[in-house]
Amino acid sequence: MRSNLLIALVGVAVSIAVVVTFSTGLNRGPLSAQDPSKRENFGGHSPGYPILGTTGDVLDPTSLNIDPKTAVIDPMKYLREFNYGRTTALSNGTSLREYTLIASDQQTKEVSPGVFYNVWTFNGTIPGPTLRATEGDLVRITLINNGTKFHSIHFHGIHPSEMDGVFEGIAPGGKFTYEFTAEPFGVFPYHCHMQPLEEHITHGLYGVFIIDPKKPRADADEMVMVMNGYDTDFDAENNFYTVNGIPYYYMHHPIQIDKNRLIRIYLLNILEFDPINNFHLHANMFDLYRTGTKLIPDEYTDIVTMSQGERGILEFSYKYPGKYMFHAHKTEFAEKGWVGLFLVKDSTAESATENSNLTSIERNGSYSTTEFSNTGNGTTSFVKTGGLN
Repeated sequence: MRSNLLIALVGVAVSIAVVVTFSTGLNRGPLSAQDPSKRENFGGHSPGYPILGTTGDVLDPTSLNIDPKTAVIDPMKYLREFNYGRTTALSNGTSLREYTLIASDQQTKEVSPGVFYNVWTFNGTIPGPTLRATEGDLVRITLINNGTKFHSIHFHGIHPSEMDGVFEGIAPGGKFTYEFTAEPFGVFPYHCHMQPLEEHITHGLYGVFIIDPKKPRADADEMVMVMNGYDTDFDAENNFYTVNGIPYYYMHHPIQIDKNRLIRIYLLNILEFDPINNFHLHANMFDLYRTGTKLIPDEYTDIVTMSQGERGILEFSYKYPGKYMFHAHKTEFAEKGWVGLFLVKDSTAESATENSNLTSIERNGSYSTTEFSNTGNGTTSFVKTGGLN
């Protein structure tokens, strides 16, 4: 009798617990109606505003302001800026392109609102300037080391051993000129290759080198995206993830593109401390040219996953106007800053609703795109289409 009664009581208790749990799940309201103490882990992988603040090792920068004068980069300017160098026509018909890169390692800049970090830079920004040439050009890059440590530049691609930037470091106060023929066409990283290599890369000494084919690619709205991260507490784990240097930037400053316009993205993964990184495009697909060394796409997809140093060219267009997300499909990376928006506009028939939405998004932003200082050297130019100026 007693054992049967005990079994019955346990059964009733379990039933009540199940009902309560189920009812709680059904009645769970939106985040804004829940206990604020439970919100700390909700980040920015959502188009909703405002984005909830976080605590602990994650600082959600959308709730803070950043001073453009101390920011590590202007992401909107960097997006479509290409450095073609100083160009000279040689007697043999070859074009000579000359660039200057200045390495430093003493600056402290804002890499996320309220977060200052000792940045190591080429020409004062992370990422460094995007260098661009055509296959067959003679390129001459002078590195001036204004830092306190030995630095170098290692270019991916084909070149002589003495131009590889691995065995001979440039001492503080010194300079060296790298010279080689630009080949093959494609998209390549460049970065410091001094030891400890992990330290030099994670602090920011990297950039993109684009070599165009002799016959230009199809006309397109071109942009560069570098996937990176910051370990601001020096525990060999990233606290922030970004595309083009500042977390969440393009979430609050959407990249405006035209409906039916071919978009070409030169994408590079330079992330330290994580084995992979990736890019996912919402509501669309893209042609993927891995490394950009072919004119025929390797894949038609909406997501590409890359290890460090891998890169590719993405081509797509949007047939419908509106706001579309792009982000890392690794949720941790997206919620710590690697997320943004495209705003697709119909230039022939823009609706009042779209104008209202854009105004709303811009008012939520806390960055200025007009006050960043330009510390780069060499000639830069903005191009919307493939090929060189």
